[in-house]
Amino acid sequence: LPAGKTIHQPTGERVSLFDAAQRYEKAGTSVVIVAGERYGMGSSRDWAAKGAGLLNARAILAVSFERIHRSNLIGMGVLPVKLPLGITPASLALTVDDRIEVDAPIDALQPRTAIPVRVVRKDGSVMSFTGKAAVETSLEVGQLRAGGIIPYILQRVMAR
Repeated sequence: LPAGKTIHQPTGERVSLFDAAQRYEKAGTSVVIVAGERYGMGSSRDWAAKGAGLLNARAILAVSFERIHRSNLIGMGVLPVKLPLGITPASLALTVDDRIEVDAPIDALQPRTAIPVRVVRKDGSVMSFTGKAAVETSLEVGQLRAGGIIPYILQRVMAR
């Protein structure tokens, strides 16, 4: 697909990433991003995290995260999840028909907690594995529970 395009499921239409994100948000479907090593490395980490949040991504599964970008994702209310050793985006062999389910109830979230993940294939088969929340502190947990740093700050100010 050309840059900035994706295939919307379940329609199969080729649309812009933004259009797909809008459709998923309207349908109440969360987006999960799957990435490789050192996800977020580069000079525009804060904007990249904002982009993921604005595209309605609720979780990012990655082999590893760049330290500052991981923190920026949490600030946008996006859960970073480290893939277990030996599992990579290539080994998942994902297709556009696969559905990724991340079982991370926000009230049960803790630093470095186990996160069950299921990849449900079109034929009904399921690949299950356990990732690890790339969340390091209780402050980060609080930010995720609030939906990001801005809602977290607002909730604290309003509580006073």
